[in-house]
Amino acid sequence: MSKTIEDIKALVEPTRIHRSLYTDPDLFNLEMERIFERTWVYLGHESQVREPGDYLTVNVGRRPVIMVRDKDGNINVLHNQCTHRGAKVAGKTCGNARAFRCCYHGWTFKTDGTLIGVPHKDGYEQTNFDIKDPAFSLKVVRSENYRGFVFANLSEEGPDLKTFLGDAASSIDNMIERSPEGAIEITGGVLRFRHNCNWKLFVDNLNDTMHPMVTHQSVGDACQAYVDELPEGAPKTNEADIISPFGSSYQMFDEMGVSVGPHGHAFTGGEESIHSNYMDIPGYMESMEATYGPEKARQILSINRHNTIYYPSLTIKGAIQSIRIVRPISVNETEIETWTFRLKGAPDEMLHRTMLYSRLINSPSSMVGSDDLEAYVRLQEGLMSGGTEWVDMSRFIGREEHPEGNMTRAIGTSDISLRNQYAAWLDYMTHEKEVA
Repeated sequence: MSKTIEDIKALVEPTRIHRSLYTDPDLFNLEMERIFERTWVYLGHESQVREPGDYLTVNVGRRPVIMVRDKDGNINVLHNQCTHRGAKVAGKTCGNARAFRCCYHGWTFKTDGTLIGVPHKDGYEQTNFDIKDPAFSLKVVRSENYRGFVFANLSEEGPDLKTFLGDAASSIDNMIERSPEGAIEITGGVLRFRHNCNWKLFVDNLNDTMHPMVTHQSVGDACQAYVDELPEGAPKTNEADIISPFGSSYQMFDEMGVSVGPHGHAFTGGEESIHSNYMDIPGYMESMEATYGPEKARQILSINRHNTIYYPSLTIKGAIQSIRIVRPISVNETEIETWTFRLKGAPDEMLHRTMLYSRLINSPSSMVGSDDLEAYVRLQEGLMSGGTEWVDMSRFIGREEHPEGNMTRAIGTSDISLRNQYAAWLDYMTHEKEVA
């Protein structure tokens, strides 16, 4: 069913959105076309394609692409579609290839996309086929690399990546600066599991600081009970360090604050967040001070943001060195990937804590992530029922919000992050005069 600009505008108001944003398959299809296939979407980190021929395959919206390092060391993003009959030329999620050979008719392409081989070529005599014609090479996707983070944009319109990221790019900068060598790399495998909900419910939750005291109350209480039972003088554990803050008060989350910026980006936290009171790791501060000096090292480590959203596809936790990637599948299915980073030059215990955090909080069997997943499913099922047509996002509207560079800052439990995301959603979805 076609939707006009006015149809879509009627679904978003200053303090509420219509439930169909989460339940309407036609809107989901338009989101893939107008958001995921027309803006900067995160693909992967350059450390995932270290050597010439290393590649990974992902979808940008519904479009399969290949991120690959060629023999000259350049990272290319190519449409994963043979220019002969249209088959995917790379079938695995990752690997190493000297060239990509289509499994159907054997057309072969270099890692920069150039067509280099066609079987039984005499069949093309007296046709307009020319192997040197760029039209027969794999199509190149617009891509840019911000400090190792590779994004792609299927549209030639819109700002460059640095402009798109804006002041929110400082969260990536801070994560890299936390390395005594000023460098990070993906390490370990991926935690990947499917959520039976619309992709926006996951993104909505990232900077929703009203839910932990309810959704995670049981795990917070259990963790506190464990801490209370420890013998006097017993050492604190990393597990308690990580889980305990999820049982914090509304006041703590209010004091964290939330900042929003153009294009739907946002982050919670600043000097204070759920990550700011972790135990010191022996040797880490010393290595940071050796690189940056005491004052700069303290300034770097004083930034303790919780979730930074690079709308619509990526969220990072710079203070704990992990990221999550949003891969929409259908109107009520979303795949979430969690990846962990190693801070080069930091003690191994830093990586151990990062991996422990991901497994305690983000894995399918975690105590915290399973709480969120149940909430997402209940949200999706409740929104499908239609008992109430509108979803509220009015908390602290117009209150305690002030500019901070190109970001706007508000009290932590404000709904400003939601309002900012859906303003961006509306802008993307109504970019043209008529939506087919």
